[in-house]
Amino acid sequence: MKKFKMAAATALLFSGLATGTALAAEEQAQDFTTRTYNAVEIPSEVLASSQLFKYSSGLNFEYPDAVRGIFVTGHSAGGARFESLIDLIGSSDLNAMVIDIKEDFGYMTYVPEEGSKLAEYEIGQPYIKDPRAMLERLEQEQIYPIARVVVFKDSALAERKPEWSFVDGGAIWKNGRGESFVNPYMQEVWDYNVEIAIEAAKMGFKEIQFDYVRFPEGFENRADTLQYSKGEYGGDEYDGTQSRVAAVTDFVAYAREQLEPYDVDVSVDIFGYSATLPEAPGIGQNFSMISENVDVISSMIYPSHWTSYFGIAKPDLEPYNLVAEYSKVENAKLAELENPPVSRPWLQDFTASYLGAGNYLRYGKAEVEAQIKALNDNGIDEFLLWNAGNSYTPGVDYTPLD
Repeated sequence: MKKFKMAAATALLFSGLATGTALAAEEQAQDFTTRTYNAVEIPSEVLASSQLFKYSSGLNFEYPDAVRGIFVTGHSAGGARFESLIDLIGSSDLNAMVIDIKEDFGYMTYVPEEGSKLAEYEIGQPYIKDPRAMLERLEQEQIYPIARVVVFKDSALAERKPEWSFVDGGAIWKNGRGESFVNPYMQEVWDYNVEIAIEAAKMGFKEIQFDYVRFPEGFENRADTLQYSKGEYGGDEYDGTQSRVAAVTDFVAYAREQLEPYDVDVSVDIFGYSATLPEAPGIGQNFSMISENVDVISSMIYPSHWTSYFGIAKPDLEPYNLVAEYSKVENAKLAELENPPVSRPWLQDFTASYLGAGNYLRYGKAEVEAQIKALNDNGIDEFLLWNAGNSYTPGVDYTPLD
């Protein structure tokens, strides 16, 4: 893992504090953290290691008894559907929203303010016209806010920075769905995504959820033909698999450290099957190593996304059994860790008709409740519901007890 040079930065910090501030002692006493933070350019690695500097957005959210959340797109968060989703949460035992701040194509769902480091990339979209007002509305309702940041799947940044991406025959590489990825080996890509996360934390989000923290699927089959930099991961100490695992894990650790001053939790979405393997070699996800560096791990365990697994021939037809069997595997994996994160899996609230007749169920109240009960029966109290269109099943009991 990368080492951070602290001594020189620390000396710079305290030199700046001694000579660079002209605030009256009374003003310092009134608001030491904010004023000193704003008055001195403090190196991020010093901020990350210090307990003296904690950023406050001015918003107050309490962590729920257990997070029970829904996914919300930027369009929904900034549009008419937002109030109906608030009503859904207010009339049920749901209590959290995972809101797109950087979405699947790499666009930010709001326009960064002038002066933001991110403004130069011109990747902001005005879906959420006033993020602060949106968060104040959530504070009013005490709905726990989680910012979703899609990391390495990023067509927008790849187009603007081909040198930060993967190139195939002189053109930016795209997968079968026409999507591009940026390069997880590159520090520049890390810092870009961390800056987005920091902006979200400053807005008032209480948790940053990183998604697509991985290489493209099947990358092991093209690792030797695409053109890209391996940065610090090209040495003889790494084989292909280990270099990918190291890069992904190091990004997570780095992001968490950089976000430490902002008093937010860090979570990562991860393929469910990663917990069933020593590591997913092509994409660089090692369940245990990522889990050691986050506050929350969110495995995507939609029954529709499994093939024949756990002895279940058609997993989408057996939501309870699939989730229960997965939970047993994950519980055992997390039990091996000294400081395991909170488990908060993603569950399915959509119908996977693309699986074909006889292979899928129409998901509704019974199927959603079956997944939640399977988690509860295995000691997992938190969950998130995924529906890409944010159209969630009505009438669900989100805390079934038996």
